[in-house]
Order: sequence, then C-alpha cells, then structure tokens
Amino acid sequence: MTLHRVHMQAARSDAFPNGSKAHSYDFVVPLTDDHKLDPTAWEKHQQDCWVHRVWGDEPDQRGLLLHSPNGWEVDFQSTAPTDTSTTPGTDPFFKLADHVIAEGEYLSILEQDDEMQTFLIVSVHPYLSGGGK
Repeated sequence: MTLHRVHMQAARSDAFPNGSKAHSYDFVVPLTDDHKLDPTAWEKHQQDCWVHRVWGDEPDQRGLLLHSPNGWEVDFQSTAPTDTSTTPGTDPFFKLADHVIAEGEYLSILEQDDEMQTFLIVSVHPYLSGGGK
C-alpha cells in the first residue's frame, strides 16, 4: 500500500467554462494497485489522509478524509479522525469507492453550497508522510 497525493481542479462546467485552477483540492489517500481507494489501508493511515481545499478568493480549508455510513467525505470541522458521523462542513464525494483515481479521470464532490461540482484529476504521485502538506 502506498499513500498518494492527488491534485484535482474544477472541470469545465456552467460555472467554469474553461475549468478553474483557482478552485481545487489536494488530498492524500491510500490506493490499491488498480488505483482505487483502499479502505483497509485508510483505517491504518487515516491521520495521514488530509485534504486541502482552495476556492478562489475564499480562505483555504484543511480537513480530513473520513469514511462514514454515507460514504467518503471531507470533514473540515474535525482535526482528528475520531468522529465519522456526518456533520456540517462535510463535502460528500460521489461514489469515491467506485472511481479510479488517476490523471485524466473525474471525481465529483457535493460542495458546501449543495451543488455537485466535477473535478479533473491532474496529478497523482506517491506521498511520503510528513512532507509537502
């Protein structure tokens, strides 16, 4: 199992006709050999699975990737991976467990304004814990 740092930016949409580098997420996840999220490895490394959200002129947000009964979420309220309940401040990923996480693929997140936003994965690289947050 290897942790990977993923960078994705807003894909083309009505809100972003050309996509947007200024609206992005960076996150660290454990991936299987077929580039899918590894929930077993996440359980062992959840404290390393951080998320960084950049949204235009808004303040950056940092949080954790959590697994709840609702699926995979970004929790910007918690600083420790202990509460897996759905709370305000979570951004549910759309079927993250089913997606291949690789350059050129797309992921969707239900954003804080309750709008589903699609993101283009622009890079996936091995990540060494403790570096480059």
